[in-house]
Amino acid sequence: MTIVQLEYLLAVANCGSFSLAAEHCFVTQPSLSMQIKSLEEELGVILLDRSKKPVIPTEAGEVVLERVRETLKAYNYIRESVAELKGETAGRLRLGVIPTIAPYLLHRFIPDFVKRYPKVELEIREMVTADIIDALRHDRIDAALVASGTCGEGIVEHDLFSDRFFCYVAPSNPLGERQNIRIEDIDPKSLILLSSGNCMRDQILELCQMKQDVPSHYSFESGSLDTLMRIVDCTSCMTIIPEMAIDYIAADKQSRVKTLAKGATSRRIAVAVRRTYVKNSIIRALTETILDCVAK
Repeated sequence: MTIVQLEYLLAVANCGSFSLAAEHCFVTQPSLSMQIKSLEEELGVILLDRSKKPVIPTEAGEVVLERVRETLKAYNYIRESVAELKGETAGRLRLGVIPTIAPYLLHRFIPDFVKRYPKVELEIREMVTADIIDALRHDRIDAALVASGTCGEGIVEHDLFSDRFFCYVAPSNPLGERQNIRIEDIDPKSLILLSSGNCMRDQILELCQMKQDVPSHYSFESGSLDTLMRIVDCTSCMTIIPEMAIDYIAADKQSRVKTLAKGATSRRIAVAVRRTYVKNSIIRALTETILDCVAK
């Protein structure tokens, strides 16, 4: 029994497929299958039900996988502890980022992070919150930048900073002349939102106390705040944007940004990790770099 065999077994259980697990582990499928077969022969039990699609663990497989997760956590913790003793921050970090953060934050901290921690291999994917939660729970990513309070059980969130909400209003909108807008004055029919699956959509619906099916003159399926703002520019609509997006609005359109009066008009940005994730030094490095860049 080897660590590699245990990693391959866990990968198949997480991915539900030998081919996807092989891709995840950067090996050929025959090689991965052979290692798992050898493990099954050594233990004298079938660990995976290959007749099912997706592939699922057998009863024996579930028992073994519970111990595999504990073993791999301890194994990774040994490497992490040694790296910390040597004063190193090293390893691979697979990072998910929601679409309402990625365009406005990634380019601000990545150059500093890469410069400070050259031994960390950083892999980044833009994903909606639901996909991030699933990827964290199935070990397809290690951490994520999310809106705090959206990940649920089994995932730890480390709060970073507050990100206020603002209105972005067309000049022809009845609220276009105001500088400060009350939530109760927003007309749901003129408010355009991100598509379902984006957590900021749910936050705005809750903030405005509206139902999921918002009546509107327009219907869009976009995960891009920039797209929504461009639509506002050529209509009489309005949308709600996070503070981190304001710096990237053209100077001649800054007057369309309006403050929101009172209430819980902000979100918290957080780093989310699995409870079993052990590369604490990398998470600390990521957190410190982001906070330094935001402070600047």
